[in-house]
Amino acid sequence: MSPTNYNSFLISYRNSSTTAILLSFSFQIPKTKFSINNTNTKQHRSSSFAFTILSASSLSLVADMDAAPSVGLYPLHRCKTIHLVRHAQGFHNVAGEKDHSAYMSPDLFDAQLTPLGWDQVDNLRKHVHSSGLSRGVELVVVSPLLRTMQTAVGVFGGEGYVDGIDVPPLMAENTGDSNRPAISSLNSPPFVAMELCREHLGVHWCDKRRSVSEYKPLFPAIDFSLIENDADTLWELEVREANEHVAERGLKFLNWLWTREETEIAVVTHSGFLIHTLAAFGNDCHPSVKAEICRQFSNCELRSVVIVDKSMIGSSSSKTDYPGKIPSGPDAPSDDADEKK
Repeated sequence: MSPTNYNSFLISYRNSSTTAILLSFSFQIPKTKFSINNTNTKQHRSSSFAFTILSASSLSLVADMDAAPSVGLYPLHRCKTIHLVRHAQGFHNVAGEKDHSAYMSPDLFDAQLTPLGWDQVDNLRKHVHSSGLSRGVELVVVSPLLRTMQTAVGVFGGEGYVDGIDVPPLMAENTGDSNRPAISSLNSPPFVAMELCREHLGVHWCDKRRSVSEYKPLFPAIDFSLIENDADTLWELEVREANEHVAERGLKFLNWLWTREETEIAVVTHSGFLIHTLAAFGNDCHPSVKAEICRQFSNCELRSVVIVDKSMIGSSSSKTDYPGKIPSGPDAPSDDADEKK
């Protein structure tokens, strides 16, 4: 298989440690039935890339490794910070924990957040503001289901909506019988709904979405333009999407993120999508690092990672590099002079 058929990335998990373990591998992403409207994305030369993962771990881990840790250095403009968020508790989570067969009930169609789920949203919102994370997020990408969109706008949206402000609300009042006030889009990043980061498709009614035309009045400031069909044509009553296919479209989704101009992006999605997307990583590192990467997400949990473009998918130039030599003048390095002696 030709190298151009492979995909290459780096993902770095951020935590309080100072040691990094580096690993890399390649794989091919098969074609899927998902397609992407690139209207709002930049041009890129290739739809394929290769993945490398840089996972932070504790200093004590180094002593357990046979080999010394590797350190990677990459241009800043080849990096993106991604904040991965699982939606807050939905009514389907409560029903499914009591009886797994409840997921097959039409009563849980496009399940909304529970009151406890909204409390989780409020607490995560406090965290992203107190930590300063909210100031850096340039885009929020969200799975187009009620529970993920409620979570996304509750965490990353503006304050309560006030009549007379000439901006559309991110969420209308009492959306999903939530008894919540409208949420403003004022001073918030743009929000984009994306099918690629949905939960497993099929069978479970909680994972079937409403029509886009139903969502638009509920979430007026969310951009639904990347969703091709008004109705949910991806969900099938009798066929549950295979884990392998979820993983494939997860990698396709990460590829799509590289077509965006933004360098710090929040993604609000689902447990199954995150588990099977991240499962491809960490096989060549210490088992505890693999476990850290692939650990299941709790409701309304946020983890931050860095992805690095190693194969020239992105074409943007650096916004911080400075060329130097302005004004121009002699600048021969001193070691060159030593070599000429």
